Amino acid sequence: MLMLDGTKLTLKDVVSVARGMEPVSFTEEAVQAIIKSRNYVEEKLSAGAVVYGLTTGFGKFSDTYIPQEQTATLQRNLIVSHACAMGNPLPTPVVRAAMLLRLNALSRGNSGIRLSTLQTLLAMLNRGVHPRIPEKGSLGASGDLAPLAHMVLVMLGEGEAEYQGNVLPGAQAMAAAGIPTVTLAAKEGLALINGTQILTAIGALATYDALCLCKTADLAAAMTCQAQLGITSAFDAKVHSLRPHPGQQASAENLRKLLQGSNLARFTQPDKVQDAYSIRCAPQVHGASRDAIEYVLNAVERELNSVTDNPLIFPEADQAISGGNFHGQPLALAFDFLGIALAELANISERRLERMVNPQLSFGLPPFLVPDGGLNSGFMIAQYAAASMVSENKVYAHPASVDSIPSSANQEDHVSMGTTAARKAQMILDNAQKVLGIELAAAAQALWLRGPENLSAATAEVYRIIREEVPPVEEDVVMYPILEKLDQMVKSGRLVAAAESVCGPLV
Repeated sequence: MLMLDGTKLTLKDVVSVARGMEPVSFTEEAVQAIIKSRNYVEEKLSAGAVVYGLTTGFGKFSDTYIPQEQTATLQRNLIVSHACAMGNPLPTPVVRAAMLLRLNALSRGNSGIRLSTLQTLLAMLNRGVHPRIPEKGSLGASGDLAPLAHMVLVMLGEGEAEYQGNVLPGAQAMAAAGIPTVTLAAKEGLALINGTQILTAIGALATYDALCLCKTADLAAAMTCQAQLGITSAFDAKVHSLRPHPGQQASAENLRKLLQGSNLARFTQPDKVQDAYSIRCAPQVHGASRDAIEYVLNAVERELNSVTDNPLIFPEADQAISGGNFHGQPLALAFDFLGIALAELANISERRLERMVNPQLSFGLPPFLVPDGGLNSGFMIAQYAAASMVSENKVYAHPASVDSIPSSANQEDHVSMGTTAARKAQMILDNAQKVLGIELAAAAQALWLRGPENLSAATAEVYRIIREEVPPVEEDVVMYPILEKLDQMVKSGRLVAAAESVCGPLV
């Protein structure tokens, strides 16, 4: 049971709930903070105070006073009118992560929402009622208003939700799970949708997977280095100590571990002095991406425990302050950076792949890694597919955060586009995973031709795992199932785990 108090959530916790279905509850301290904050809101309502979002409209309508007897209608109208997201539904793990993040932010006691309303959302998360949230429609700057409104629709018995594998109308899904729907009170609709939880959920899960992909990139480079009869002196610790970027040093250390004992890649080679950049400079390129992803990780973990709605309630100070914590700029910049870092892992991977399939660059391997070339095309078009995705990534890597467009009659005149940045990073991640999978498939083929008995111990175990599902290509076969299997192996982390079982943890 993961206990929430708004301050201690980690990326690993998010993954455990989003993908592992770990149950969630509130600490007693969080319960008391939520109650105290709500009591303050009730006092202000009773006193007839004018507070944004409690007794006023929203955005450009912030100067329109709403009588207390209409505040419940105001909150429902907010949700139904803001549910304007469109496109394909977000994956269930992203929806679960967003629900968790919203609960964590609201558990701090600075939002004025009722405990009973939060318990409804908590029950939905724990019982698997997953709102259908379309992926498009957020500017990432009054928070993720449109997609989060779709989350709240189900709490009201509206919208749609997935429950036990079936997509149902919101009311039916709630009834099937035994969860009563709610009627929102003053401030609650705004508290539930005014935040960065959709963009953070998408980007957080992508960041988690990116950390694994950094290790996969080092593994793929180690496999290709052996296929290319590479020179390992380029990875010597003395070299990297003179340029102490932490990511570069980590990548070089991984390559030394992964290549230890290889009879193919050696400290020196008799027939060449140095390797091409895609092999020799792998620590420098992979390391720069690692450092970028570390920056993103730090931004994400701060955001996981941030309060991002508006206005914020400070009962001890007798204040309700209208600020701008919902603005997604800190994450928008980070997720643009994430996309660029991942695109580069794919970029250099495709160049290593090209060196294996090109007989002018492969140091004696047959053209396109297949016997009887000409009759057989081998891995020729696998490289095309990788090149296509690498080029597609270059389009996606254009930053979203440098764009802005005014909304709400120019009241909200600078927006982050952070949700677009997160979605683009996820698309780049998927392409990068596929490209690295293609490189690994080709490297396994090349190493079969070289003689897998000559591999280092760690990569020999990876080769064995690949061969459990993918036999060598002796003549042309339908290729896409091979590439799909490698894609799944990359995404599962299974190949990294296989290497680590021999050489110890990679960094």
